[in-house]
Amino acid sequence: MSDTFTKEMARNIYYGGGFAAFLLLLGLTFDTMRVLPERDHRENITPSVAHGKGLWEKNNCVGCHTIMGEGAYFAPELANVYDRYGNGSEEAFKSYLQGWMAAQPLQIQGRRKMPQFNLTSEEVDNLADFLIWTSRINDNDWPPNKQG
Repeated sequence: MSDTFTKEMARNIYYGGGFAAFLLLLGLTFDTMRVLPERDHRENITPSVAHGKGLWEKNNCVGCHTIMGEGAYFAPELANVYDRYGNGSEEAFKSYLQGWMAAQPLQIQGRRKMPQFNLTSEEVDNLADFLIWTSRINDNDWPPNKQG
């Protein structure tokens, strides 16, 4: 091996490293696509869950909240909101969310104000179904703390 670093050596390292990184990306993508059906429970997506996701997007909830770490960090993480306030009961969580959404915006000094979206009772239930479904995704115990 020579004592000098040539252009050919640099080119070989560049292309070889790029090819190895590409192969690693393909392998990780394949592995992720293989395990996703076991983790996301897509068989449990109902029309209500899909409509709740549509409401989430339409009202830009991700503009303030995070869900599984994605979104803005202005308001609490909502991937585990069902676990925090539902206590294992879907009906209790839906009742909680109905009251919470109806009470917005809260008039508490120094607290950020969540807007009133004027959702119907059915829409709030759809949003609750989406959040319940989201809480059941295997997300490797995200968020790291219970309050998000």
